[in-house]
Amino acid sequence: MTVQVSNRAKGLMMVITGAALWGLSGIAAQVLFQEKQITAQWLVVVRMMMAGSALLLFAVCKWMTIFSIWRDGKSIVRLLLFGLIGMLGVQYTYFASIATGNAAIATLLQYLAPVYVVLYDIVVKRHRPAKEVMLAVILALLGTFLLITNGSTGELKVPLASVGWGILSGIALAFYTLSSAQMLKKWDSIIIVGWGMVIGGGGMCLVFPPFPLPEAVRWDEETWLLILFVVVFGTLFAFLLFVESIRYLSPAESSVLSSVEPLSSIIASIAFLHVPFSLFQAIGAVCVIATVFLLSPKKEKQLSQPT
Repeated sequence: MTVQVSNRAKGLMMVITGAALWGLSGIAAQVLFQEKQITAQWLVVVRMMMAGSALLLFAVCKWMTIFSIWRDGKSIVRLLLFGLIGMLGVQYTYFASIATGNAAIATLLQYLAPVYVVLYDIVVKRHRPAKEVMLAVILALLGTFLLITNGSTGELKVPLASVGWGILSGIALAFYTLSSAQMLKKWDSIIIVGWGMVIGGGGMCLVFPPFPLPEAVRWDEETWLLILFVVVFGTLFAFLLFVESIRYLSPAESSVLSSVEPLSSIIASIAFLHVPFSLFQAIGAVCVIATVFLLSPKKEKQLSQPT
């Protein structure tokens, strides 16, 4: 007996699976940083170079012309800025936030990116915010306060360095979103993200070359399996599943459903890493995730979250 699966159900399964893999990759990275002595710099280089190359290879297999973008002068400048500032900025600050804190809080702080985009529109473009936008900003501020203080102003529950990197990660993701907007009108997201990762990873290689392998790291089987999970499942497959889901769902629906990412990160942090998560922090997490629903993009085409 053959079970028919609707296109919408396929899209839902794809986006939820992809978002969950993103969240779990943060947990894998936390183990690599805090138990295996892998550095954020090393993992960023390896993740970006390997996943970016694989995405470009995938594009070639789908008969996409991956080098055409390099014959467009304006696109070259935008792509370089996107790769070296947007993509690299998002990747490094996110992993640095995990390395100095934990994956759950780092992911939630990065999810404040839509709020920074809104603030950019208000301050720079002089757009008058709608009521739901102002509500989203208030929820984001309240959520962030509860996440890092657990409702008490007397003591931070999250290391200050992790909070700082997490906020920078959200700002970098906002830049990533804004800087890719013009390119997405002309080029496929797989090509943009693939080249962005290769450019950002290549730039990072100049400062932090991945070889020879760091001697302080515990290079056992578990270490390599975790690295493989971060690169293949938590980056490559997660992105492709998200992109494919847009064939069956609207970009706004895919974006909202990608909020499974912080949820999976929180659940996995509590279940596998025994990270304490109090009631007030849980309320803060709900506030932050609610901003995604209020500020979900209505554009027809967009990039996935890069975490």
